[in-house]
Amino acid sequence: MNYQEAVTWLFSRLPAYHRIGKAAYKGNLNNTLELDKYLGFPHRKFRSVHVAGTNGKGSVSHMLASILQEAGYRTALYTSPHLRDFRERIRVNGDMIAEDEVVSFIMKHRKAIDKIEPSFFELTVAMAFDFFARMQCEVAVIEVGMGGRLDSTNIISPELSVITNIGHDHMEFLGNTLAAVAGEKAGIIKGNVPVVIGETHPETMNVFIEKARSLKSPLCFADRKFRCELGELDEKNALRSWTIYDLERKTQCRGSTPLGGLSQEKNLQTVAASAEILAPLFNLNEKHFTRGVDGVVKNTGLLGRWQILSQNPLTVCDTGHNREGLEYVMRQVAQTGKKRVHMVIGFVNDKDLSSVLPLFPRDAVYYFTKASIPRALDEKILQAEAGKYGLSGEAYPDVSLALDAARHNASDMDMIFIGGSTFVVAEVL
Repeated sequence: MNYQEAVTWLFSRLPAYHRIGKAAYKGNLNNTLELDKYLGFPHRKFRSVHVAGTNGKGSVSHMLASILQEAGYRTALYTSPHLRDFRERIRVNGDMIAEDEVVSFIMKHRKAIDKIEPSFFELTVAMAFDFFARMQCEVAVIEVGMGGRLDSTNIISPELSVITNIGHDHMEFLGNTLAAVAGEKAGIIKGNVPVVIGETHPETMNVFIEKARSLKSPLCFADRKFRCELGELDEKNALRSWTIYDLERKTQCRGSTPLGGLSQEKNLQTVAASAEILAPLFNLNEKHFTRGVDGVVKNTGLLGRWQILSQNPLTVCDTGHNREGLEYVMRQVAQTGKKRVHMVIGFVNDKDLSSVLPLFPRDAVYYFTKASIPRALDEKILQAEAGKYGLSGEAYPDVSLALDAARHNASDMDMIFIGGSTFVVAEVL
């Protein structure tokens, strides 16, 4: 078995949410616990930070990993989904797991895998924890896949739990109110372990307060402790300055970030609150923080967050895919001041389009498309639904054709935006 065969086996043999949706979801941790026991409890062999949330958890996870790397720690990072290569999910000091490590894990543990029958995500988490332990990582930043309480990552006992925010996503699994979703994400809070909540929200605040109190877990709402102000994007729309104010100490810290999206304002507040708690545990200082934020792309390989693909015309992709995330992205698109915007967009077939399509500008030109996964929404259905919200354009059966058309039609003074679904962005990258 070579690497490509191994990845094909992973995608086709195991139930995968990104491919088949709800049928892949497991409502318990049984397989994860059995795999962990079989592998010798690898998650106990490194310290960790656990990051959940509806939006921003990927950016926050990467920034925290980058900060810990700048402090000199052998830092593991587990995230999902991947955009270009499966191995993006499993990194040590920014380097992806080697192809032969993926192959050898499957070959070595094939009998146990066949017996336990884990999902794609359950097996990937087990592979990551086993790899981090064998690589003798000192600390791992672990991003939750979905929810928290029943997520496969939720067997760790972290130094810090982080919940970035609560929004309208995966509500068919997590509950039909924000408070219910918050309850699921609060499931990562552990007894006597500090927890940072990125955003204070009246519908969810008491859920976290009560959960933390019951577990005697110190609780911090990041937006009550820190305030971040973002500067303007540079002339290439790629780099943005920031200033973070400590509202209690009346101090401030400045730097820049290659993550130019407006959503990074709240993410940076969350990272600042998290870094403050981690500082005495890992001897972190302001230099580690500013260098980590500035070097996050270089240090961790983060992709797809207001990522500039070309300048003439300005071509940007972003993985924001739910109402809260797309609100930020569309606001930023409007701020670029380009003559005309060409939107290459697609969604998965279980997306609540009524919550996201009203956010898109009516004066843009649309190229409706679909990613090459079974869950992708048919481009003609998307075109018809978008028309109900005054969004007009042509339908294209695959992402490359849609992007080619947008490039053909766009002038150097225009902008091309690619997004809607993580899987559309993945195909472009």
